Amino acid sequence: MSPLLQSFMQSALQRCEASLSAFATLSGDKSGGLPTALEYLQPAIQHAVQAGGKRIRPLLIYAAGHAVASSSDLTLPLDNAACAIELIHTYSLIHDDLPAMDDDDLRRGKPSLHKAYDEATAILVGDGLQARAFELLADAPGLSAEQRIAMVKVLARAAGPAGMVGGQFIDIQATNSDMTLDDLKTMHSLKTGALIRASLALGGIAAGASAQQLSALDKYGTHIGLAFQVVDDILDVEGDTATLGKTQGKDSEANKPTYVKLLGLAGAKAEAGRLLRAALDALAGFGDSADHLRDLARYIVERDH
Repeated sequence: MSPLLQSFMQSALQRCEASLSAFATLSGDKSGGLPTALEYLQPAIQHAVQAGGKRIRPLLIYAAGHAVASSSDLTLPLDNAACAIELIHTYSLIHDDLPAMDDDDLRRGKPSLHKAYDEATAILVGDGLQARAFELLADAPGLSAEQRIAMVKVLARAAGPAGMVGGQFIDIQATNSDMTLDDLKTMHSLKTGALIRASLALGGIAAGASAQQLSALDKYGTHIGLAFQVVDDILDVEGDTATLGKTQGKDSEANKPTYVKLLGLAGAKAEAGRLLRAALDALAGFGDSADHLRDLARYIVERDH
């Protein structure tokens, strides 16, 4: 990892973590504190939100905003957008781990929320984080009403049936099926890629990006989103549970279609490299301000967890 990327990630993650902690803290109504029963919900929310993770999607938001505007004045609107996308991602992981879905007991190196608490609590925490995400975008300071509406629309589409939810549905149906490479790309462009593309769009919109800049960011996001999943499939074979923070080999055991299964390990690694080059090419119209995006693309492909 380059010193430039390390410094950027440290600064951005500090802002994101502080904001996440504040945004995920329940507050009472105008009359005072929380109802006693809801006080027991707060630890479950914090268990999910503060479980760590790479925070790739928030980092992409900060990097996209910097690529467009190179301005620290965007800190507040980018913080809201970064936390909104991470709350959506966290809710999706909570539900993904449920027995009715992937049935995984481990997430980010800790017990999945339904194991640490119970299934009903996990479902409700996920629902609550999803709603909170859109509240954050609607309240994002320093943005016009048009920007907020555009951001809400981007995130809603990316998280819904035409994006993440649709991709997850295809994934469930694909277990024990013979899926083509094109079908696999379609599934992951929705399940994983949609939120990654949305991250680039949210950062760009908050920074006042032009239509041309948003198009370039979207192309970058399309390629790096697929690369992210290809690397995940590689790590499912080559990684270990302690490093990954989730159960290694889970997809193979469930007989799910993966890039490694369809392309072989060497072929999957070659595909990750091709997608990285395509992502970098998409940023050709940006100058040095997009170096964080370039470094993040390399990090995504070269990571070990």
